[in-house]
Amino acid sequence: MGSILELRAMRRLLRPAILIAAFILLAFVLQAKEGSPSNLAPLIQIKSGEASDNFLRAERPRNLSVPIDNGPHYGYQTEWWYFTGNLSDEKGRHFGYQLTFFRRALSPNPIDRDSSFATDQIFFAHFAITDIEKEKHEEVERFSRGVDFLAGAKGEPFQVWLEDWTLEALNDEGSNLHLRAQSDELALDLDLQSKKSVVAHGERGLSLKGSEPGNASYYLSYTRLETRGEISVGGKTYAVNGESWFDHEWSTSSLGEFAVGWDWFGLQLSDGRELMLYIIRNRDGSIDRVSAGTLVEPDGNIVALGLGDFEVQVLEYWESTLTGAVYPNAWKVFVRDYNIELTLTPWLQDQEMNISFIYWEGAVKINGQSNGREVFGNGYVELTGYADSLQSGF
Repeated sequence: MGSILELRAMRRLLRPAILIAAFILLAFVLQAKEGSPSNLAPLIQIKSGEASDNFLRAERPRNLSVPIDNGPHYGYQTEWWYFTGNLSDEKGRHFGYQLTFFRRALSPNPIDRDSSFATDQIFFAHFAITDIEKEKHEEVERFSRGVDFLAGAKGEPFQVWLEDWTLEALNDEGSNLHLRAQSDELALDLDLQSKKSVVAHGERGLSLKGSEPGNASYYLSYTRLETRGEISVGGKTYAVNGESWFDHEWSTSSLGEFAVGWDWFGLQLSDGRELMLYIIRNRDGSIDRVSAGTLVEPDGNIVALGLGDFEVQVLEYWESTLTGAVYPNAWKVFVRDYNIELTLTPWLQDQEMNISFIYWEGAVKINGQSNGREVFGNGYVELTGYADSLQSGF
C-alpha cells in the first residue's frame, strides 16, 4: 500500500526549482540530485483538506479495466505505482528491491500558461535494494516537475517515467513490464511477466482507508510477476530471477482522524497463493475497523478479507540506530478460515527507508502452513507512522 505522501525534508541537493502554487502551503516543483537531507518544510501532505475539495474521490465500486486503469488518473490528487520483489542470482545470493513512482497534483485545475515547464503535477520516486549477503540496505529518491521531458505517466501505451527511471509495458494489456532505475550506487534492469490476472481489491477495486465518505482508494495489483534481469550494487552486476509484486492506487483521501500509520503485507506462498493485508493503526493502539486484505488462490480466484478474517501477531521488535524508531520485526499471520498460519521474518532487520519520509519497507521470508501443507515463500512488508505519525504537522 504504498502511500508515503508527506515529504518532510529533501534528501537531495536542490537544482533549480519553480514556484507554481501557493494555497496555505508553499508548493515547489522540483528537479534534484540524490544527496543528503536538507531542512525544507513539508511540500506535499498526505492528509486531505480544503485544497483537495475539488478533486475526484473514490466513493463507490467501479469496473476497473486494464491497460487504461494501469495509467494515470489525473482527476484524483494522489497516485502511486509500487513494485517490490525478491530476487536471487545463480549462486543463491538474495536481493530485495523496491521501485515506486508517485504522482501528486497541486491543483484540480490544469495550469493554463504558455510554458513547457508549466504543470500542476509533481512526480517523485523511491528506489531501494537490499543485499542480504552484504547485510546492506540502500535507498535513494528523486523529484521532478510533471512535464513530459522530465516525468509523467500514460495509460495506452502504459508508461511511467521520472527522468531515466522508467516503467514501460511490453504488451497491450500492461501485464508484462520493464523496469529500469539507476543511481551512483544502485541499478536495476528487469523484465516482469504476470502469472495471474489483475486483482481488484476491496469491493470491485474500492479499498476503504477510513470511515468518512470518499476516504478510500481504487486499488489494483498484479500479485505474482515472474522477474528476470540484472541488479547492480557495490560496483558489481548480478543476473537475477525471482518474483515481484505490483500495486497501483489512486485517490483523494486521508487517514482517519485518529490514525497514525499502517502496516502492509504482500506475501507470495510456494503453493501458489498470495496474501495482501493492511492494518491501519490508531494513536490509542487500536486497529481501524476498515483494515482489510485479499487472498488470491492459485487459480486466480479472489477472496476479500475483513478485519475479523485475519490476525497478525508481532513476535519481535527492532530499533533503528539512525532514527530511534521501534518497528515490528517478526510476525505470525493467521487466516484461519482458509487454513493459513505463517511466520514472517525479515531477510535483514535494517531495511528502513531514511529519505524524505522515514518508513520501513523490507523483504521478508515466509514459513508455515497453508491448506494443511508446509509452505515457504517471500514477500514485502511496509511499516509507516513509527518514526513519526502521519498526522503530525497538520
